[in-house]
Amino acid sequence: MKAHDGMYIGGAWRPAAGADTIAVVNPADEQVIAHVPAGTAADVDAAVRAARAAFPGWAATPPAERAARIGALRDVLAARRDEIAETVTAELGSPLPMSQAVHAGVPVLVAGSYAELAATYAFEERHGNSTVLLEPVGVVGAITPWNYPLHQIVAKVAPALAAGCTVVLKPAEDTPLTAQLFAEATAEAGLPAGVFNLVTGLGPVAGQALAAHEDVDLVSFTGSTAVGKRIGATAGGAVKRVALELGGKSANVILPGADLARAVNVGVANVMSNSGQTCSAWTRMLVDADRYEEAVALATAAVAKYVPGERVGPLVNAKQQARVRGYIEKGIEEGARVVAGGPGAPLGTGYYVSPTVFADVTPEMTIAQEEIFGPVISILKYEDEDDALRIANGTVYGLAGAVWDADDAEAVAFARRMDTGQVDINGGRFNPLAPFGGYKQSGVGRELGSHGLAEYLQTKSLQF
Repeated sequence: MKAHDGMYIGGAWRPAAGADTIAVVNPADEQVIAHVPAGTAADVDAAVRAARAAFPGWAATPPAERAARIGALRDVLAARRDEIAETVTAELGSPLPMSQAVHAGVPVLVAGSYAELAATYAFEERHGNSTVLLEPVGVVGAITPWNYPLHQIVAKVAPALAAGCTVVLKPAEDTPLTAQLFAEATAEAGLPAGVFNLVTGLGPVAGQALAAHEDVDLVSFTGSTAVGKRIGATAGGAVKRVALELGGKSANVILPGADLARAVNVGVANVMSNSGQTCSAWTRMLVDADRYEEAVALATAAVAKYVPGERVGPLVNAKQQARVRGYIEKGIEEGARVVAGGPGAPLGTGYYVSPTVFADVTPEMTIAQEEIFGPVISILKYEDEDDALRIANGTVYGLAGAVWDADDAEAVAFARRMDTGQVDINGGRFNPLAPFGGYKQSGVGRELGSHGLAEYLQTKSLQF
């Protein structure tokens, strides 16, 4: 697609307030493919004012009509699926099959789920002699990451629209072209002017201005825990609501009765997906001592199938590549054993990192505690189930995880004891209606399904 040189505000593309631009780089070949405007506080203010002006009308729109507009948006995204996939591949580096199936496909499912929810959700409830009204919170500032550029946009914008909120989106500076495509889709779907607005720009400038703006009622952010803490502090100073989906260090717990080969192979595939750039990736594989070396051998064989430039794409930029390679070097320095991959660049061009598997990882090592956000797996040994639980719960994060056992009931019993927001049992499938979000420093609030919609509502009770 051809990049827009302005901001989408009030239903039209408008010139940016400043002249600075951001280069969009294809991480597979390191070539600049486009430039987009670097938004300023003035751009954010214009977008927020447009969203505020549109809010009364959109909030008063019957839920069935809001549902129809979200349904139309879903249809536009489905019709433009190939263009979306090609754009994501160009600016994120994801292999095209991954872009088609996940980056372009999943947002269609999520948008469709909110079209249905908007039409059926109980925005009024009766409790004794009270009528409880669930009303839109107001203007939403959505700040989204680069790793799943369209999914993260839809996971915020669709429920906000379903609730009756208006939105200003500040997408990640690495993947703004996908956000511009989404803005085009909202216009094609017939959203009223000002209901959705887009400002591209840098986080410390445009993102900070959006989080701090006095006329933004809720900030929804997905990204690193460090930035989430700053946004939470900014929003807290104005007593505005926040929804934060942050980092993860998820455990893939393989209990003694599990099908080891299946659990290891699915676990490797989970981490290699999107080049490891997934906050919920199961980056810690926990295996009982008796089968530990067998698991290491299985993981080593499995990861060999993920060839950089074919099944595994590059990381998003040079900074991320250097960060992940630094973690690999740290793992070696602290005594972990590399059984696949390593810190060397596998290709001469592009921000690639070799898919890497570490054995002999202990729970206190840096690579077992901190989010790496790359194609790196740490395999840890446990002595019994209590030890496995201690290791699984032994980080500041609690976003996702997995449990494997021949007995589903035993796996569920273990999962109930995990301090994490979502657990897949024996390879459970993705469910766009299930709430997604974390415990501890993995965030505040939930996305997807009815729980995701509830984030954008506030409660009023009328007594009779």
